[in-house]
Amino acid sequence: MYTKEPNMQRRTLLQAAVVTAGSVLAGCATTSAQSAKPPFVLVHGAWHGGWCWERVTPLLEAAGHKVYAPTLAGMAERAGELSASINLDTHAQDVINVLERNNLHNAILVGHSYAGMVIPLVADRAGQRLKRMIFLDALLLDNNQSLKSSIPADAWAARLKLAQEKGRGIGFPPFPAAAFGISDKADQAWVESKLTLHPMGTYEQPMMLRNSFGNGIDKVYVDCTNPKLASVNPSREKAHAQTGWKYDAIATGHDAMVTAPRDLAALFLRYA
Repeated sequence: MYTKEPNMQRRTLLQAAVVTAGSVLAGCATTSAQSAKPPFVLVHGAWHGGWCWERVTPLLEAAGHKVYAPTLAGMAERAGELSASINLDTHAQDVINVLERNNLHNAILVGHSYAGMVIPLVADRAGQRLKRMIFLDALLLDNNQSLKSSIPADAWAARLKLAQEKGRGIGFPPFPAAAFGISDKADQAWVESKLTLHPMGTYEQPMMLRNSFGNGIDKVYVDCTNPKLASVNPSREKAHAQTGWKYDAIATGHDAMVTAPRDLAALFLRYA
C-alpha cells in the first residue's frame, strides 16, 4: 500500500488550507461588496465649490456612506485656474475623474443648480459607475441646448457687461447669498466670503449627449420650495413633465445644503 511521505502530506495539507482560506476571503469580499453602501458624489452649483456641502457630508458619512464633494475647475480653491477654455466638458471631466480615480461604482450623483447641466454629461460618458442621479433644484437643458440660449437677450447682455466689468471678461460675478434663499445673516456672510467667479464658457457651450438624457439611470428631481428660485421654474416644469422620474421637495431655499443640511441629508439617504 502506497503511503505519502511526511513532507508530501504536509504540502498537501498546506495547499488545502490555502485553497480554503482563499475561498473564505473571496466569500467575505463578495459579501462586503454586496453590503457596501453606495458612495455619494456631490456636485456644486455656479459660483460655489465643494465647501458648500460641508454641513451635509458628515451626516451622510455617519450613515456609512463615502462622500466626495469635488470643486469644479475655475471656482473656490481652484479659482486660479479660471480661463476662457473652461466649459461643460471640463466640469463633466472633473466629476468623471473623481469616479475613476476612486474606482467608484453604484454611485449616487447629486447635481445642484448649474450642475444639472453637468451630471447628464457624466452619466452619458460614465453611466456604468452610477446608480442614481439626484437633481437638486437644478437647471435642466435639452440635448444640444446651451444655458445662454435659454436666457433672454437683454438679461444675457447684462451678464456679459458684468463679466467685462467684474469678471475679467471670462467669469460671471456671483449674486448675493440672499438670492439663493439664505436669510440667516451669519450664513449669508459665510457663503459670500466663499463665492467666486463662474466660468463663462459653461453657459455658452451646448450640452451634447450621445445617449438619451440620463443614459437609462434612475433620476430624481428635488424642488426647493421655500422660497422658490424663479429662474429654476422652467426646469421644475420640465422635470414634472418627464415620465419615469421621481419627484420630491424640501421646504427650504435654493441652497438647501446650507439652510437645511439635516433635512437634505435625510432626503438623500431615502434614495440611497
